[in-house]
Amino acid sequence: MAAICGHPAFQIKAMTEQPLKHRPIRSFVLREGRMTEGQQRAFEEHWSRFGIDLPDGHLDLPALFDNDHPVIVEIGFGNGESLFQMAQNRPEYNYLGIEVHRPGVGHLMLRLAEGNLSNVRVMRHDAMEILRHHLADHSLAGLQLFFPDPWHKKRHNKRRIVRPEFIDLLRQTLQPGGFLHMATDWEHYAEQMMKELSAAEGFKNSVGDNNFTPRPDERPLTKFEQRGERLGHGVWDLIFIRQ
Repeated sequence: MAAICGHPAFQIKAMTEQPLKHRPIRSFVLREGRMTEGQQRAFEEHWSRFGIDLPDGHLDLPALFDNDHPVIVEIGFGNGESLFQMAQNRPEYNYLGIEVHRPGVGHLMLRLAEGNLSNVRVMRHDAMEILRHHLADHSLAGLQLFFPDPWHKKRHNKRRIVRPEFIDLLRQTLQPGGFLHMATDWEHYAEQMMKELSAAEGFKNSVGDNNFTPRPDERPLTKFEQRGERLGHGVWDLIFIRQ
């Protein structure tokens, strides 16, 4: 029997009968880029203050911020400038920023240290994994998704973060009355966002069916957005409320 089991044909058959594990589709590609000395120093000096390592279970949000203020998550904050401004202008809210790119995380931590802000924490991890496994039901007052990768080629549209699984996770983690605020400069993606959320159970468009929202004052204009406006590019905001 041992001789049969060791035969190459038997080994190949056994391998092919193993269940296949499918990798989840990711909405990002990890391009690290070059870290400045300041950004590297931010990880060394400020991660213990602002950074959150992935826990085994759910995040204890009141413990992380040492208060019970409402928590807003921002996914993909880039270099963190707009998140910094919002947190500075709205100290009554806590912000949890999620970003996979180290230079942007480092830049934001430098700004937080300079401004001595205490209402922001950052995580460097896949946001979908955090939504799936590390946020308790109805724990968020809001979620912000500004200018996510549009994956504009048709064959890549499936990689967009706004898809049914993402919406299902938000239905679970947002409090009743909590908001989802999205913005994009790709009209096709804006239309897809509108279609997906309008059809989703438990969400209501804050400004009426099929209407885009004028940019709220609390969302700062980014340099990227200002440049786009000068070039005549459109930007579409959508705000949906969890019912």
